[in-house]
Amino acid sequence: MIPLSKRAGAEFLGTFWLVLGGCGSAIFAATFPDTGIGFLGVALAFGLTVLTMAYAVGPISGGHFNPAVTLGLWAGKRFPQKEILPYIIAQVVGAIAAGLVLYIIATGKADFDKSKGFAANGYGAFSPGNYTLFACFITEIVMTFMFLIIILGSTDKLAAAGFAPIAIGLGLTLIHLISIPITNTSVNPARSTGVAIFSGGTAIAQLWLFWVAPIIGGVLAGLAWKVFWEKEP
Repeated sequence: MIPLSKRAGAEFLGTFWLVLGGCGSAIFAATFPDTGIGFLGVALAFGLTVLTMAYAVGPISGGHFNPAVTLGLWAGKRFPQKEILPYIIAQVVGAIAAGLVLYIIATGKADFDKSKGFAANGYGAFSPGNYTLFACFITEIVMTFMFLIIILGSTDKLAAAGFAPIAIGLGLTLIHLISIPITNTSVNPARSTGVAIFSGGTAIAQLWLFWVAPIIGGVLAGLAWKVFWEKEP
């Protein structure tokens, strides 16, 4: 059994890379200078961060990189309750560390303005498409639910071995393609926290939704998988 400290360290590193790569692409490359990678590129960047770290450190920690995933796996009887808090702490600290690196880099540009969003999530006037709180809440629940279904299914003991990171990474890419215009896509409370702290203001005030909704979606998926879709040995 790999020690919990090493598994938590892997979760820190994986979440760090997710925020650095995903949010970094949104901050620096999405519209650079007149044309950039756009929504498609940012969506792919988030998917690639999960795919690469799932292969790199997934064998150590399971590759959660997301409190909603940890809680969803716990709800599906795939993760022990006693290890939830250490995993979530590692994930949030990793996300904040990445947010700090992004902030240091971003402030190296003379016209940097964190009020433009800093890849933060939001609803209402802070939603990229000005979607309502209710629309954003439902979006985050449903997208996280589907993300956990992909994770639970692709990592099932009867699923083809070795391909789960590909399905999970592509699933996260698709989720971003759907929901970037709505909430800037969270489905991950750690990811939201890591940049909201440095964006400040509205991002902090609205952060509650990007904890509550993904956790609801993740837990519902874990419970539903256990009841309806888990395969018999």
